[in-house]
Amino acid sequence: MVKRTMGLLDKLSGWLGLKKKEVNVLCLGLDNSGKTTIINQLKPPNAQAQEIVPTIGFNIEKFKSSSLSFTVFDMSGQSRYRSLWEHYYKESHAIIFVIDSSDKLRMVVAKEELDTLFKHEDIRCKKMPVLFFANKTDLKDAMSSVKVSQMLSLENIRDKPWHICASNAIKGEGLQEGLDWLQDHIKTMKT
Repeated sequence: MVKRTMGLLDKLSGWLGLKKKEVNVLCLGLDNSGKTTIINQLKPPNAQAQEIVPTIGFNIEKFKSSSLSFTVFDMSGQSRYRSLWEHYYKESHAIIFVIDSSDKLRMVVAKEELDTLFKHEDIRCKKMPVLFFANKTDLKDAMSSVKVSQMLSLENIRDKPWHICASNAIKGEGLQEGLDWLQDHIKTMKT
């Protein structure tokens, strides 16, 4: 009965023009930064995976918030797969970029990938929002989100709305704040 009622409510919403806005979000970052764990935490509890394995290529996840229907492309961050990212730029409405805030050695690589991303023709001219998660803040040597922002020179991003959140993906800390910010900025975009 609940399923039929939801189907009826979905149809009614569509007829009234209240259908949820569908958005494509790319989840990018280096391997082992916590992208898949973050996406898993954003899904409803009954849809969450019990075990997270490294992403090979990409995964597609769908979930809904109160006003948006998300299709998230969880892209592998391994160096041999990063060239796949650009094939999804054109159809994306927003980007979630995840950084392992405890991995100081690879911060330079993360910055290089970010610079390459923002120079790409399909991203450069878009005003899409970019949400950064400075993830793994629970680890002993983790940098603050302010320090991560400085190391990635995020203050130089002037043509896109962006926000950085400290997060602990395993516990889900900081994720709702980031998702709320992203939703607010996606809702104001013209699609």
